[in-house]
Amino acid sequence: MVNIGTTFTPHGKKALLCGSGELGKEVAIELERFGVEVVAVDRYAGAPAMHVAQKCHVLSMLDGDALEKVIREENPDLVIPEVEAIATDRLVKLESEGFHVIPTAKATRLTMNREGIRRLAAEELGLPTSRYEFAQTYEEFKAAVERIGCPCVVKPVMSSSGHGQSVVHDPSEIDNSWHISQEGGRAGSGKVIVEGFVNFDYEITLLTVRHSGGTTFLKPIGHHQVDGDYRESWQPQAMSEEALAKAQDIAGKITAALGGYGIFGVEMFIKGDEVIFSEVSPRPHDTGMVTMISQDMSEFALHARAVLGLPIPEIKFYGASASKAVVVEGNSTDYEFCNLDKVLEEPGVQMRIFGKPEIKGHRRLGVILATAPTVEEALQKAERAYAKLTVKVY
Repeated sequence: MVNIGTTFTPHGKKALLCGSGELGKEVAIELERFGVEVVAVDRYAGAPAMHVAQKCHVLSMLDGDALEKVIREENPDLVIPEVEAIATDRLVKLESEGFHVIPTAKATRLTMNREGIRRLAAEELGLPTSRYEFAQTYEEFKAAVERIGCPCVVKPVMSSSGHGQSVVHDPSEIDNSWHISQEGGRAGSGKVIVEGFVNFDYEITLLTVRHSGGTTFLKPIGHHQVDGDYRESWQPQAMSEEALAKAQDIAGKITAALGGYGIFGVEMFIKGDEVIFSEVSPRPHDTGMVTMISQDMSEFALHARAVLGLPIPEIKFYGASASKAVVVEGNSTDYEFCNLDKVLEEPGVQMRIFGKPEIKGHRRLGVILATAPTVEEALQKAERAYAKLTVKVY
C-alpha cells in the first residue's frame, strides 16, 4: 500500500534530485503533482529544476563528503540521480544504511560509468555489443585504437550528451581524439572506451519502465545526433516485428539486471532485424522528451509513478510525434527567445524553455514538440517551427 501524506509534514514524502537540468525539472513537476516535496541539487545555481523545487543546494556531486552531508541533512524518502557525475560509492554506502536510491545504488554505479555497464551487458548477460576496449593512458589508448581499427568511436567512461566523444577515422586523428576525451569527461580526464564502428540502419531509444505492476516498453524512439548530442527524436520509429522483439528482450534483460523501479533509456543500434546494445540510462532520456506530446503520460510522469511504487496499467499513445532541440551558441547569461507567437502558430506544436542561467559554448536551451499524421510530417512541422525561432544572445 502506497500512502502520501500532507507536504512538509512527517507523513509527507520528500525526493532529492541529484542533478537539476531540464529532465530533472520535469521529474520535479511530476513528483509535485503527487504532493511530494522536491529538493534540487546541482553544481550551479539557478539550474532548471531549482525553479520549481521547494529547496535547493549547490555542490559538486563528485564531492562525496558534500553529497553525503546534504542527503543526511535532508533525509529524503527518495534519492533520484539525474546526471552521470556523482560520487556513486557514497550512494552505495547510504543505500546500505537504509536510504532509497533510484532505481538502485548498483544501477547508478554501473550506468554512470560506461565500463561498468558495458561489462555487465557483454560479459555477464551476453548481450550483442560492438567490439570495445578500455584505456587509461595515452599509450593504452593508442594501442586500443590499433587493435579495434578505424573508424572507431571514443568516449570518456563518464560523460553524456556527446561531451568528450569523437570518431577516429584514421591514425592521424588519434592525438586529437585523446585530447577531446580528456577535456570533455564529466569527471575530468581519465579512462575512455574505444568502440568499433557499428554499421547500422538507425538507432533507437527504447524507454522501459519497471514499476510495481511489472515492466512496460514504450514505442521505440528514433533519433538524430550530432557529435553524440541529441538534436531530433521521433516516435514511433518504424522497425520490423523481429527487431522490436529482440530490442524488448535486450531491454528487459539489462533493466532486470539493474533492478529497482523507474524509467530506463535503453539505446540500441538496428541493422535489418539485428539489434546491438549500446547504452542504458536509469532515468528519463533526452530523446524521450518527445513523449511530452506523444503520450498521455510522459517519460517523466511514468518515472514519478514508478519510483513512488505506483502501478502503470496503461499508457495511451496519441500518434506520430517529433522533438527538436533548441541548441544555441555563445557565452552569456542574458539571452532572449524571439518570435514565439510565430513558432507556435501552427496546430500541433508545443515548446518548452528550460530556463538555464547561462550559455558557455553551445547549450541546449529548449525543445520544440510536434505531432502530425506521420513521423515525417511531425519532423517537418518541428523544423518549420524551429526556422521561425530566433534566440538573441546579449
